[in-house]
Amino acid sequence: MKHPELCPVIVAGVRTPFLDSAGLYTELMSYELGAEVIRSLLAKTGVNGDEVDLVIMGTVLHEVETTNVAREAMLAAGMPSRVPAYTVAMAGISPNVGVMNICDQIRLGRIQTGIASGTENFSDVPVRLSQKIRRSLMQIRQNKDSKARLAVLASLRPSDLSLDIPDGSDYTTGMTMGVACEAMVKKFGLSRQACDEFTARSHANAISATQAGHYAAQISPVQVDKQRVAEFDNTPRKDATAERLSKLKPVFDKKHGIITAGTASRFTDGAAALLITSMAQANKQQLTPLAIVQDYVLTGVDSLEEEMLLGPAMSIPKLLQRNQLSYDDIEVWEIHEAFAAQVLINLACMADRDFVTERLGAEYPSGEVNRDQLNSWGGSLALGNPFAATGGRLFMTAAQRLQHSGARYAVISTCAGGGLGAAILLENPNPR
Repeated sequence: MKHPELCPVIVAGVRTPFLDSAGLYTELMSYELGAEVIRSLLAKTGVNGDEVDLVIMGTVLHEVETTNVAREAMLAAGMPSRVPAYTVAMAGISPNVGVMNICDQIRLGRIQTGIASGTENFSDVPVRLSQKIRRSLMQIRQNKDSKARLAVLASLRPSDLSLDIPDGSDYTTGMTMGVACEAMVKKFGLSRQACDEFTARSHANAISATQAGHYAAQISPVQVDKQRVAEFDNTPRKDATAERLSKLKPVFDKKHGIITAGTASRFTDGAAALLITSMAQANKQQLTPLAIVQDYVLTGVDSLEEEMLLGPAMSIPKLLQRNQLSYDDIEVWEIHEAFAAQVLINLACMADRDFVTERLGAEYPSGEVNRDQLNSWGGSLALGNPFAATGGRLFMTAAQRLQHSGARYAVISTCAGGGLGAAILLENPNPR
């Protein structure tokens, strides 16, 4: 690197407990969860708000009252209004994009310190009136003629009174992510048993990591009200064994499918924030770099109908090739578990020489991801998936695992709605 002092490093991370939706966070707005982690991050590091040059926050479910949720969250956290903040949205990789943008600004020498964050609250889904009602209300509001207003009202039908409730479907294809994943299963092939076993492993690993105190280092408790405090993730289950999971029925393709409620990540609420600085700034403020953010790739898939969640298989080979690394060079893998099937299909595609060559080119590497090094502290199948907060958890966990193991490299990868994908390379500043 020409200017190592401008190298972007993760120096700290904080997240809320991840909780099942319609639970303790029901009365909180998404920006309030975001404010919690920003406030806690500054307290944890001892960095003053006016020392931060930029705040970026990702979100997927946008609340119309807080259109720039990053701004509302940082102000609610007590940061000075002179610090700029903006919101990013790129489906489930929104938080990854925030990290990338902060790192780009640091590498260009434009900022020294930034906060990349994400927040999601499915307990407060933005439910709207039907499109016909919304448009009619605007026509009535803008039209001063009483007869014209009555004509608009007369055009309405009882069916127009239905509510527009987000269901997570992809707008272009109309497919939910579960249906999209079943389409991948039909194309690439996969057994139900493999999915149940992978999910059981995720829960067992998350419980072990919690008992070892690894997640306590990430989590900042949330005081919901005077009586209630959220202190721990409430999603990992000790009874999520392969045997019990095998008894669940498919939910997206009830006749021929293999994906169940157990082998799909649950909707959860939560927020996460990372403090990223230049190496020079970390040294100046006596902050310990946990991981260097070396490189990142954003990509799309070839087919939204059959390969919606194939982002890791399309982005990881590109990331490795650009950095002249092989799969064996990576000792820490954190791949988002939207579905057990999605992870397993991506792993199979990356190991398939013909797939990689056909899709990307002969110069791109194929290889096996060491399963023992993959999501060894659990993943989204156990911890749930508050969309824009999951990325922060992946970064924190990968950085912690680098420090814990002394490994040199970590790769984080995420699929996302819209057929998007991302892969990020982290490096331990002091490998064994």
